[in-house]
Amino acid sequence: MSARKATFDRLTLAAQDFLSATWRKSVDLILPPQCLSCRTPLAVQGFCAPCWRELGFIEAPLCDWLGIPFDYDPGEGILSAAAIADPPSYSKARAVVRYDDRARKLVHWFKYKDGLEAAPILARLMKRSGRELIDQCDMIIPVPLYRSRLWVRRYNQAAALALVIAKDTGLEYEPQLLDRVRKTKTQVGLSAAQRRRNVSGAFAVNENCFERVSGKRVLLVDDVITTGATIEACSRAILSGGAENVDVLAFARVVDPLQLPI
Repeated sequence: MSARKATFDRLTLAAQDFLSATWRKSVDLILPPQCLSCRTPLAVQGFCAPCWRELGFIEAPLCDWLGIPFDYDPGEGILSAAAIADPPSYSKARAVVRYDDRARKLVHWFKYKDGLEAAPILARLMKRSGRELIDQCDMIIPVPLYRSRLWVRRYNQAAALALVIAKDTGLEYEPQLLDRVRKTKTQVGLSAAQRRRNVSGAFAVNENCFERVSGKRVLLVDDVITTGATIEACSRAILSGGAENVDVLAFARVVDPLQLPI
């Protein structure tokens, strides 16, 4: 990365941080902070005690590859049947919580209803769950949205999470490195096989960015891992672009493959 590009990125992050902090202070003067899940007024932004207790945090023992929790401890480094049957291109995936009804409501509000105020808190929970992956990566890339979907939604929720993690850790943040080169149908309601077909070939490293990603260890960030089809397609594209390694970090993930709640 050139010195000019690095300086520009630092200034951009600083400006975004200032604007975000100013916006939060202005809003807090009008409306009190609320629980991110149930919207109960709080003294500070976050979760109320009942909602915090209802979040299904994913904890060890885990499949070392997919990050899916085991019901018992089979020993260190053990892989799940799903990982053995269909090995992913990425090295490791981790998520904070199970994608259950509580997490679904939270993610949908964050994703579709201008819930950007949740990004700092969700991202910092992700930092805790993904500490091992963050320590081993060189740069952070969010899963991109297609330009028309970004225009409608106005922001990319994965990029909002990745930006906070990058600012907190000082890692390179590369939101333009990976492109969504083909418009896809929404994944909602599709089976696992349909999701894989839907996103196949939908991502590619920007042709001007091969030098930046070459030999790098990449952390791919998304809000939810459902079947893994999207992160697999992204990981293949990043590795094809010359990256040494890809790990994946999300806020929530579907643990039971028979349940596809989104």
